[in-house]
Amino acid sequence: MRKNKIVLMLCVLFVCLSVFVSRIVRAAEGEGQYRLSKVLILSRHNLRSPTVGGERIIASLTPHKWFDWTAAPGDLSMKGAQLETIMGQYFRQWLEDEGLMGANHVPEIGEMRFYANSYRRTIATARYFSAGMLPMANARVEHHFGLNEKDPVFLPETPKTFSDEFRARTIKEVEVMGGVRGLGKRLEPDAALIADVIDFKDSEYAREKGISSFSADDLAFDVDTLRLTGSMRVAGRAGDALTLQYYEANGDDEAARAAFGHALTVEQWQGIARVKDIGINAFFELPTMARQFARPLLSVMRDELAEDGRKFTFLCGHDTNLATVLPSLGVEAYTLRDTIEEKTPIGTKLVIEKRIGEDGQAYASLKLVYQSATQMHTRAPLSLEHPPVIVPLRLNGLTANEDGLYLFDDVVRRFDEAIAAADEVA
Repeated sequence: MRKNKIVLMLCVLFVCLSVFVSRIVRAAEGEGQYRLSKVLILSRHNLRSPTVGGERIIASLTPHKWFDWTAAPGDLSMKGAQLETIMGQYFRQWLEDEGLMGANHVPEIGEMRFYANSYRRTIATARYFSAGMLPMANARVEHHFGLNEKDPVFLPETPKTFSDEFRARTIKEVEVMGGVRGLGKRLEPDAALIADVIDFKDSEYAREKGISSFSADDLAFDVDTLRLTGSMRVAGRAGDALTLQYYEANGDDEAARAAFGHALTVEQWQGIARVKDIGINAFFELPTMARQFARPLLSVMRDELAEDGRKFTFLCGHDTNLATVLPSLGVEAYTLRDTIEEKTPIGTKLVIEKRIGEDGQAYASLKLVYQSATQMHTRAPLSLEHPPVIVPLRLNGLTANEDGLYLFDDVVRRFDEAIAAADEVA
């Protein structure tokens, strides 16, 4: 019994020491010198099943059977709900440690806002996050339309009525990027891998279309609908389903099952995800289109940053929201680690912090926060000692101080500039 008490005391001491060291490290990185006063999060929804409308196509792309999903098409999966709750629990610990809220916090009216697109997967993501972060509060998740009706703040209408200047700039930016077919050609080796993994040549779709592989030769882009068409787009659907299966898997053994028995390397999974994200990642090279798509959300984010009474805002949308907001703000090129997605992994959060320095000045920092592939596979608990992946972001044209923080007013001004640039070519 005495030995057990000693072991318990040592464990408690170790945990306390870990927290103490964590705070020292944060202080050394500059955060300890600045009081956290506001947090704004733009989140991609967590793990979902393949989207509505694609079921028949996806099923026809392979002779194999896809995973049996725990949710209806396009909805948050059971694992996605668990992962988002875990992420909310991490933010609860972080916000309590930073002093922005106390234990078992129940926010006052207007103090915190949870606002999601009206899709079930985005609403559910916000609810599971808030349940993890505020387990005693039963926080209200705001959405403005019927279930699975898109909110134009998150998914604006396609720019059929946009100006000739918008079209001209967008077409020029596509050409600078090397054209959509050039983009597709660069991805053909990854698309060939997808075709091999799913045995595409033996599929119903291949027989009906009279093809046995995916090609960039018929890849096209419609500036009015912002959509890619062609067989590479179909490869993207298959890549999306494979990527979702990869995340649903529980470890390396099931990852092989997710690839229908193929033991793929991380690099090969990254290639599959690149094809899946062919349209999303293009936004980073198409600033005119990105700003136009992001404009309604940029306005909401800017207003939230300026709202004096708001301590915390959680906005939940899609990968397209992150992929348009980030380049619109002039975020410098960044490299992610421990994930197969290059730019906007499932469940990723853009976190904007407002901090008050010892000089009384307001500062801001931006970072991406997401669960690593291993944390997703294993549903690993997160804590200050075992955090998710955190990637600091830098803004082109702005100078950070020695602690890596920007003047808060400069960041707000960057929002204003992005909104004004979008309005110029609308």
